Amino acid sequence: MINVIWAEMRKLRRPTLLLSTMAIVTLLTSLFTFLTFWRVGDPKGNGRRGEIVTAQFLSTPHGLVYGFSIVAFLLGIVALCIFASQTAQEYTYGTLRNLLVRQPARMKILGGKYIAMTLFAVLMSLLSLISSIVVAYLLAPHAHVSTSAWTTSAGISLLGSAFGNVLLSVMGFGTVGMILGLLFRSPISAIATGVIWFLILENILAGLLTGTAKWLPGQNLTNLTTTQNFTFSYQHSLIMDLIYLVGAGAIVSLLFKRRDVAN
Repeated sequence: MINVIWAEMRKLRRPTLLLSTMAIVTLLTSLFTFLTFWRVGDPKGNGRRGEIVTAQFLSTPHGLVYGFSIVAFLLGIVALCIFASQTAQEYTYGTLRNLLVRQPARMKILGGKYIAMTLFAVLMSLLSLISSIVVAYLLAPHAHVSTSAWTTSAGISLLGSAFGNVLLSVMGFGTVGMILGLLFRSPISAIATGVIWFLILENILAGLLTGTAKWLPGQNLTNLTTTQNFTFSYQHSLIMDLIYLVGAGAIVSLLFKRRDVAN
């Protein structure tokens, strides 16, 4: 499996993928954090879903990670696209057959690819967190935000838990992308299905049918990263995400293991 991981990492560290993805993630995180602090207290809203974020709130330990938390969904969509494309293109380019010649154990190939893409997602999330922290410290004086609470034990603990929760959410979206890649065996179909579902269909369902949000996978994955006022409980979201991901993952893993590979 180690060889599979290194082989996948070689693909993931291509400059066209690695540098462009990291640059986009860093810029988006910096932008959203900048807007949160620059427009602090704006009656039109300066936070997630138009909520008004005050200087008092940003002066709490939550203020350090707020900008990072609001881009978690975008990080998840990026992870979904990368996981889906890297998985499905093995079928598109016909390289899966060559991989199976070198490593006949299909689950080792699947596991190695997943670990490599997980490391990519960790790096992406870490860069996003660092950029958010840097911008938050730079703009804190402008927003009249006190940073003393950010470096307390509570602040450091919240920083770690926020990173862990965002990473959980990102990995959840990434896993969905890999599932779709294995299911559709086409990067375009897998990415389009995932993006349309999470960006459009889920929001329509949650808006039209009251009470459906707590049963939708994307809503639960996003809820893991909320810093305050959970839409529904963290435990509920964690359980629902595990049910969806483990169930769907088991089905597509069985398909991957038994399905014939064309020339």
